[in-house]
Amino acid sequence: MQQDEISQIMINGRLVGIVGLDAAIKSVVQASRSKTDADIEQDLLTALSPNNYIPATMRDTYGHAFLREFKKAQGFSTDPEPVPGLSIIVLGLGCARCSQLESDVRDILSEMQIAADLRHIDDLKEIARYEVLGSPALIINNKTMSVGEVPPKSKIRQWIVEAYPTAEKKK
Repeated sequence: MQQDEISQIMINGRLVGIVGLDAAIKSVVQASRSKTDADIEQDLLTALSPNNYIPATMRDTYGHAFLREFKKAQGFSTDPEPVPGLSIIVLGLGCARCSQLESDVRDILSEMQIAADLRHIDDLKEIARYEVLGSPALIINNKTMSVGEVPPKSKIRQWIVEAYPTAEKKK
């Protein structure tokens, strides 16, 4: 991995680009055997601060996010960062079915008059972070809803209402 690679991570409900995250995680892994979570957070902050702007008032928040990414990289289960509102992710390399799923989700959000953070991730490295074994995949508020199929619009609508209860009132 190159030091200047940019990874996007969720911090306070927003995607933030972090330069050199993978390299920093690799360097901290080797020295983390007997360290506490607080020590690992500090090591990651120290490694990432020179190449990233980390506001002084947000240092703890960034440290927690870095630790979460560190644990994910090590295969430990972590609680996803809570995201205000509705976050929908379509995972897929850009095939016709992936595009169809994204289009269906957009149509449903438009019909229901809901504003949501809808992203289509087509980078294989980023897709691998979600640990799904098929595409397209649909993730709503950090929960995998379907893998390897384009679900019916009625099912997608139901999932959106379950994930965002105020959506039912907007129908």
